[in-house]
Amino acid sequence: MRVTKYVITSPESEILPSDIAMHIYGSKRDVHVKETCFGVIINGEEKEIEDLVREIRAMDPNGIFIKDRGFPPGDPRRCRGHRGGGPRPGFFMLECESKMLPMISRALEAESRNEPIPEAVPEKMPLSMERLVEIIKDEFA
Repeated sequence: MRVTKYVITSPESEILPSDIAMHIYGSKRDVHVKETCFGVIINGEEKEIEDLVREIRAMDPNGIFIKDRGFPPGDPRRCRGHRGGGPRPGFFMLECESKMLPMISRALEAESRNEPIPEAVPEKMPLSMERLVEIIKDEFA
C-alpha cells in the first residue's frame, strides 16, 4: 500500500528541507519526493517509507517531525496547479503547527538530557501609560 508523509523540520533545526531531499535522492529508494518550504512530502510503499522516515529522523531526532498526508504529491484534489493557485488546503494549519515546533524541539531536547523542561518565556506586555509618563519625566527632569 502506498502512503504519503510530511517530513517537517523545526524552524530552529540545522537540517534544511534540501538536506532531507538530498538524503532521499542519495538513498536511491523508489519513492516520490517533493521539497517544500517547511520540509518534504514523500510518497511510496509503506515499508519503504517507514525505513526512510527512520533514517531521516536520525538526522535530527528532536527537530524533524513526521505527519501523515491523505493525498500524494500532485493530486488534483490538492494541487494548486489544478485549482488555479492560492494557498494549498491545509497550509495554514501546517503554518500554525510549525510555529509550535521550536518549543516541542526544546522540550524533547531537555527530556533527552534528563533536564527540567524550560519555562515558557513570558510574553512582552505593552508599556503602560503610567510607566511611559514616568520614563519621560525621568528623561527630561
